[in-house]
Amino acid sequence: MSVEKFKKLHQMPEPLVIGNVWDVISTNKATDAGCKAVGTSSHVIANMLGYEDGENIPFKIMLMVITRIAEKAKILVSADLEAGYSNNYNEIVLNIESLIQAGVVGINLEDSFVKDGKRHLMPSEKAAEKIAYIKKELKLKGLDIFLNARIDTYTTKHENTIEETLTRIKKYEAAGADGIFVPLIEKETDIKKVVESTDLPLNIFLTPKLLNYEKLVKLGVKRISSGDKIFVKNMEYLKENYMKLEKDKNFEFLF
Repeated sequence: MSVEKFKKLHQMPEPLVIGNVWDVISTNKATDAGCKAVGTSSHVIANMLGYEDGENIPFKIMLMVITRIAEKAKILVSADLEAGYSNNYNEIVLNIESLIQAGVVGINLEDSFVKDGKRHLMPSEKAAEKIAYIKKELKLKGLDIFLNARIDTYTTKHENTIEETLTRIKKYEAAGADGIFVPLIEKETDIKKVVESTDLPLNIFLTPKLLNYEKLVKLGVKRISSGDKIFVKNMEYLKENYMKLEKDKNFEFLF
């Protein structure tokens, strides 16, 4: 699988719709549906195995799941690396190398961290430094990956959300990021400002208040992620069926 091919998918007239997955079966279903690429959901994989989101799952377990997905996938796979699963830059690079060896072509890298169940923004200079270090070290090793820099100004409810977002975009672009991911951005004016501020492709996240697909296309959004939404829908359906199984004692609905 090619990193260059993945990069090109972010430069098409219409956005790349990423099917976010958590195992081989969900990856196969996304493939059957026609998705050109999938992205692993760290949140879902952690929850699926009994861990809270926020790097509480050991990286070796996360890597095992992602590796199995990438090994069996027939389409491009990007991985959610959260903040890198380490505070040590060398260890983060080694984590990324493991993903590359597994066949992963892209990563999401957050500029925040979770402490005591709450998400906090890290200083933008620190996040940019991390991005620059990763890209430099990978290049020295003859490796490449699509680094999607996730900006958590909206998820952390920064007081100057759009202003701080634009500031971080410039720093991450200069550091070598390949894409910008801004979860929870919803306002048309904000999306427009972000798209106009950078040459990097903008990735947005599905929310109930998000603009429709046609408007996102016109604004120049290049990637749309479903996050945990499909998983949540499936779990609601699963719960309903178990309730029917237990309460109704009528098993015909299964056949």
